[in-house]
Amino acid sequence: MTAISEYILTPSPKTITAQPGQLFLPNQGLIACPQNPDTLLPIALRLQQNLQPSSWSISAINDPAATIVLLLDPQANILPQGYHLNITTQQIQITASDPAGIFYAVATLNQILQQSNATIPACRIQDAPDFPVRGVMLDVSRDKVPTLDTLYQLIDQLAQWKINHVELYTEHTFAYRNHRRVWAQASPLTSTDILKLDAYCRDRFVELTANQNSFGHCERWLQYPEYRSLANCPDGCTLNGEHRDAFSLDPTNPKALQLLDELYSELLPHFTSDKFNVGCDETFDLGQGNTETICKEKGKYNVYFDFLLQIQKLVKKHNRKMLFWGDIILEHPELIPELPKDIIALNWGYEAEHPYEKQSPLFEQAGVEFYVAPGTSSWGSIIGRTDNCIANLKKAAVQGLKHNATGYLNTDWGDNGHWHYLPISYLGFLAGAAFSWNSAAHQDDNFIDALNRHAFRDQANVMGRLAHDLGNAYLHSGAFFHNYTAIYHFLAFLEKEPPKGVTTKTLQTTIDYIDQTIAPLANARMDRPDAFLITDEFRNNTALARHACQVGIAQIDQKLNDTATRQNLQAQLDQIIGRHQTLWTARNRTGGLQDSIKKLQIHLQTT
Repeated sequence: MTAISEYILTPSPKTITAQPGQLFLPNQGLIACPQNPDTLLPIALRLQQNLQPSSWSISAINDPAATIVLLLDPQANILPQGYHLNITTQQIQITASDPAGIFYAVATLNQILQQSNATIPACRIQDAPDFPVRGVMLDVSRDKVPTLDTLYQLIDQLAQWKINHVELYTEHTFAYRNHRRVWAQASPLTSTDILKLDAYCRDRFVELTANQNSFGHCERWLQYPEYRSLANCPDGCTLNGEHRDAFSLDPTNPKALQLLDELYSELLPHFTSDKFNVGCDETFDLGQGNTETICKEKGKYNVYFDFLLQIQKLVKKHNRKMLFWGDIILEHPELIPELPKDIIALNWGYEAEHPYEKQSPLFEQAGVEFYVAPGTSSWGSIIGRTDNCIANLKKAAVQGLKHNATGYLNTDWGDNGHWHYLPISYLGFLAGAAFSWNSAAHQDDNFIDALNRHAFRDQANVMGRLAHDLGNAYLHSGAFFHNYTAIYHFLAFLEKEPPKGVTTKTLQTTIDYIDQTIAPLANARMDRPDAFLITDEFRNNTALARHACQVGIAQIDQKLNDTATRQNLQAQLDQIIGRHQTLWTARNRTGGLQDSIKKLQIHLQTT
């Protein structure tokens, strides 16, 4: 029999103590919920499903013959969301002080059951999370809006990894009644969608939190004439010497606040969460356009701060607690102590070396509640940035714990076309869940075994290694960037010079590494209904990464204007785009697809 210490449990429980003997699961058994059976029934039903094909029943009676007992005891000396799981030779007993603790105990028990053959080693598990809030934020505004089925499946997976907070990053992808033109081509989430999703999340102890960017990143609104007067720079702005279209709301225009108030009034009633993420990050154009004069008089950061406080008043009017991205306020840290104490700052950073250790104390010392917000490193990479991802997620957890962050929000963006497919982010989702629940236990984890077992469910143990290693192809390219890779550079920024350090040799080495890493894909044996889809998604993302490297080689060799070379590259891209359309619609709505494709097509047309 396999010892309990050899089981792959993710997130790893705080303490696991082996006990003598083993429990033989009967073909027919009883799950007892002697207290609060109405609350515990949905949890017991999920447990029952994992015990099939055996015939198990559920009872509200405290039957001593029950094989599994779920005990909800608010007086128990167990931390919130924590649990005690005691497996003896006769019975499995789960005790928690709240229903969430029972749910997470069952999640751990289900992982044990999946690795047992009707025989479970006796053990005692005591567990509780590092962070009260353990979240995932999924970008649904950079072209890709998932179907409800996709979101349901993702929520199920995240909940089993003990994630309890989800946000859908929104710029223009909620179907506001009076603003059809903004979302008409986006296949947005509707009010009915949100109500269904909110209920689905609640049943799995996940808090679905509203998210609507409310200051910068408003270009999808401001591109239309009827909203242009609300722009800080109606004619566009300059960023790093380059022109950008209208980007941020004008904080001096009262009509901007009126629009936000209208949006909040329609959006927020569909969420039961008492939190609301208003964004307010990357206000690049503040100090240009309509705010040039006032920013010179008052200071750019004071103008930002004043508008942030006005937004918070709107949020409070709707009885929500405001979350906001902390990047701008961190540029002037003397303003942090002036922040209201009933908000939550999001300290985001996506690189392995992000200075969480310097930034987090600024919120802690000011008494401002904050979450750390790392990322999956999937965006801007095509096939991932594994080493950066794990290091970034780990550092955020360590420093967040050290400086009393109350939450951990793992972000997955889709900048510039959202070209990576969802399974590319599984490593980041799983690692973030592990670090936010029990950081100490996963310090040296590469998550390969956990990916095989709990993400891809690959009986051949291929996909964990493949996904992990494929995400390190960027290490062979010769250049490193924040938030993207050299591979991605040749798709998104081909009009620029090749990055220093990138040569035809480094790109060919990258291609060879990709080919070698993806070769075992056909040997995978995923026990998932979407196994074939995952295989195709990895193949097409790999093809796109190889194509990018070949484009880079052609650019460096100055062959992009060679007719034969260009025709060959275009033929490659056409095949990839054809598959991209099919794969996109397997998990996502069609709105945004053409924008994603257009961004791919442009890169060869810019040279």
